[in-house]
Amino acid sequence: MKNFISFLVLISGGAYFLMSCQSKPVVIANQKKQDTVQVRKIKDTISITAVGDIMLGSAFPSKSNLPPDDAVKSFQAVDSLLKGDIVFGNLEGCFLNSGNSSKCNGLNPGSCYAFRMPERYAGIYKKAGFNVLSIANNHVGDFDALGRKNTAKILDSLKIHYAGQTNKQFEIFEKDSVRYAFCAFAPNENTVSINKIDSAKALVERLKKLADIVIVSFHGGGEGARFEHVTRKNEIFFRENRGNVYAFAHAVIDAGADVVLGHGPHVTRAVEVYKNKFIAYSLGNFCTYGMFSLKGNNSIAPLLQLKINAKGDFLYADVVSIKQEKISRLTLDKNFGAFKRMKTLTDQDFKGNKLKFENNRITVID
Repeated sequence: MKNFISFLVLISGGAYFLMSCQSKPVVIANQKKQDTVQVRKIKDTISITAVGDIMLGSAFPSKSNLPPDDAVKSFQAVDSLLKGDIVFGNLEGCFLNSGNSSKCNGLNPGSCYAFRMPERYAGIYKKAGFNVLSIANNHVGDFDALGRKNTAKILDSLKIHYAGQTNKQFEIFEKDSVRYAFCAFAPNENTVSINKIDSAKALVERLKKLADIVIVSFHGGGEGARFEHVTRKNEIFFRENRGNVYAFAHAVIDAGADVVLGHGPHVTRAVEVYKNKFIAYSLGNFCTYGMFSLKGNNSIAPLLQLKINAKGDFLYADVVSIKQEKISRLTLDKNFGAFKRMKTLTDQDFKGNKLKFENNRITVID
């Protein structure tokens, strides 16, 4: 992890600014002559809408893996729901119009999982309302440095915030007078490591000094129906250490994180409120076209509408259950499968959790 250099600068009037090599100056205190400190007030309730994996169609190995509507109707079923101060998702692939994937060398391209979305698809994310994306996962780098750099260039041009690669560990931005810090972690090459927990804590501690609200995303855990449970151990999948997501989530909250949003297993997992901070251990497959398995619980996912207060403490979360099929694609699930599965897994994995699941809403029992 790159060194994070900061120093204080005193300016006229007694205001102190924390300067960083990776961020803009941020006022952290304003000490008047009478030694009183002004506290900056922010909005009472912050809305975070969060979903899991998103990959709208890959032109690799052929354009036959693109949806028939060229992805323009990908989010049609949930257009009115992708609203909030923060609208988050995991970008499960890169934006690149051409090129071959080195990970597929010697393999049949038809059985190699490498995702290259046409560059024009980035505008679909923007139009849908996404303003924060994780690029810490195992597919953003499918087309090596070219894919990663082109993806970053396009997201910058659209003013979509993102983080998770070693050269972009975090982003700090302001919206409606609230200063946010976003960082993302994964076990994959060129990503900020989920397995280096001490380094993750150090980064979050530094970001908390610069921001009102710190949002942490992770791509971790095994994949598929066998990995629905939070084991509280390192999860090994295809000989790769996918992290101890329980230990990671608790550590970054101890360090100052306000919200932790997980993805990677392609299935819905439990949620937890720890020290009044909300953790989603996996938000599942949200909108994934092509080679993704949509069998059983892989086909359901939550659209999380989370409310936190100005201190970052959990207020409540509404869960809209989403279902995917190869033909009808993204639809609202009238059986509320993701909400029900989330409740069951939370009760099983976090006994005595003091969370109430009722009418598609999660609250804390008084």
